[in-house]
This record gives sequence, structure tokens and C-alpha cells, in this order.
Amino acid sequence: MVNKAIEPTENGVRRSISNARTIVVKVGSSSLTSQNGHLDVQKLRSLVDAISRTQINGAHVVLVSSGAIAAGFGLLGFDSRPKDVPTQQATASVGQGLLMAQYEQAFAKYGLKVGQMLLTADVTISPSRYRNAQRTMLRLLELGVVPIVNENDALSSNEIRFGDNDRLAALVANIVRADALVLLTDVDALYTAPPSEPGAKRISFVADVTRALDDIKVGESGSGVGTGGMVTKMDAAHIAAVSGIPTLLTCASSAESALAGDSVGTVFAPLNSRASSRRLWIGFASNPHGAIIVDSGAAAAVCAGRASLLAAGIVGVTGDFCASDPVWIDDEHGNHLAKGLVAFDSDEIPQVMGLTTDDLEATLGRQYAHPVVHRDNLVLL
Repeated sequence: MVNKAIEPTENGVRRSISNARTIVVKVGSSSLTSQNGHLDVQKLRSLVDAISRTQINGAHVVLVSSGAIAAGFGLLGFDSRPKDVPTQQATASVGQGLLMAQYEQAFAKYGLKVGQMLLTADVTISPSRYRNAQRTMLRLLELGVVPIVNENDALSSNEIRFGDNDRLAALVANIVRADALVLLTDVDALYTAPPSEPGAKRISFVADVTRALDDIKVGESGSGVGTGGMVTKMDAAHIAAVSGIPTLLTCASSAESALAGDSVGTVFAPLNSRASSRRLWIGFASNPHGAIIVDSGAAAAVCAGRASLLAAGIVGVTGDFCASDPVWIDDEHGNHLAKGLVAFDSDEIPQVMGLTTDDLEATLGRQYAHPVVHRDNLVLL
């Protein structure tokens, strides 16, 4: 459980990371591969050395590792990362086996076992699959196993994917209720501008990541093997911060120093105490299947944060969804106000919108006399 009394200073956040009992570490493809795209076994082993020492010292570590496609395209003889989805999926299938074999061998040196978890975005969209993934990861940690998580690139399509393992790592940190998130990349810290630009200055501490982008110019991935850039890392740090999880960003070569709480990289302070994992899932992991449009009165009630969404305030519906699916709650101007788990199918909404709870019971029966989105299943944006 995250310490709710984390001192909101750089030293306080670094101290909380060094004292963390459950840590999610994410490493990108460019930190595990050579310039020609081949998996760099020495880089991988150096990372495993740092993680293993942390695990042996009593912490639980979940490793979110990119590198399957990068490892695979080098092995298959491609000069660069494939562009078309079928070749990427085939390459990931080959590369993931190589990646896991190297991890298993490297961790075995320390007497540690590893467990592979390949996730697709629908795992976090489906409540039951989310709970299954959570149970499996927590049990692996209880058994002293290091879970190695990656997006299932062999099955994921562009239409439904996490997009980058930075976001996946932040969601995994929520799933396992981690005390810290460590993002390892090919730059040593966050800068006020891309480090190659003149005048770029290193930022060692970010107190409020939601405001940081106003003053920071960030770039996309400069690597030929990775998909992310500083934008995705800031997004991950934001998800973690709002979830009450401190984050450290640095280069993979500084992994051991980062896990020890040394003054490397950039640390991001958490913004809130921890919410329930269910609400975190609704807010960050769920993918809305449609939208419920509400009038001004319902919009005000929802935004006040204390009311369920009732049928009486609904004026429209879009999309195709079933009861318990996540949906947007929009005002009449198309602005997203909240996300929530809906209690009706989309084809039932036109029958109930505008009706009071008494009207619902009188016309449709007692089983319909309930909120369309209960406040416990509603998260404001």
C-alpha cells in the first residue's frame, strides 16, 4: 500500500521510492537492443542485476519489458522495425521467446524465477479479465516470482492496443497497487526541451505533472526500435501521480541507483492518496464503448461529484454497449465530463431517458428503477 504521508519534496519522493515494497520497473526497447536492432544481452543482464538485488533486499518487482519486436526483427534479418502489422506480429512472436529465454537465464543467476504475462488492451477493458490479471500478478509476487509483462504484440492490432509500454506500466502499477513506478529509457532525465537542443536543462523534480507540460517541450521517440517518446512517459507519470504513486524517470544504465533512491533522473510526486483499484480502472484503463449525453442539470450534478447519473437527466446516447460496459458521460456540447460503468444496454437508454425513478418503476418495472450510472462506478475527468 502506498504511504499516504509521502513528503511532497524531492528528497521525500526519492526516499519513498527507495523504501517501496512493490515496484513496477519499465524498460524500453532502445535500452535493451544494440544500434542494429539485435537484443543486447549485456544490457539485459545489467538490468537484471539491479532488479535482482532489489528483490533480494526484500522488495517485490514487476518488470514491464519492451523488446520483443526489436529482438525479433534483428534475428529475422530485417534492417529496421517492420511497418506493417502482420510482420510486426510475426516478429514479436519470434522475439518474445528470445527475450524471455534471456531473462530466465539472467534471473536464475540469483536464484529467482520469472513468470511471463502478455497482456492485450481488452484485459483492462473487461472487469473480469482485469481481476484475473490482478490475481495472477499478486500471486506471482507472493511466490517470490518476478512477473515480466509485455503487450501481446503478436495478437494486438492497431485498433485496440495500449500504444506503448509506458502506459501499460502505469496501469500495471495500479493493478498490483505498487508503491513506486520506475521508467527506464535512453535519456537520463526529463529536460525542459529535447536534450539535443541548446539550452535544454535537466529537471530533477516535478511536483505537479499535470502542469509540467506547460513549461516543457517534449519529443517523440528518437529510437528506431521503440514506439514511445517523452510524451508517453509523461502520460504514464500522470496516471501514476493521480493514482498516488511516485514515479522516477532515468536511463537504464542508472537502474540500480534509481532503485536505491540516489539523485538520478527525474522524480514525479504523487498528487493524490490511493483510490480504489476499481475506480482507477474506470478512470485510466477502461475504453468507453459509447457516450451518454446529459442536460445541464445532470451535468452539474455529476460534476459536483456526489450524485449518480439518473435517467431523468439523459437527453441522448451514442455507441453500442451493454450493461456494465464503460461509457463517456458528455454534456450537450460534446465535452467529456466523466467515465462510468453503465447499468443499461445502449438500446434501452432511449426507453428510459427523461424518466424519473418512480416513472421507471411504474412503466418498466422495479428492476429498471435504479441509476443509469451509480456514483460508485463514476469517475470525473
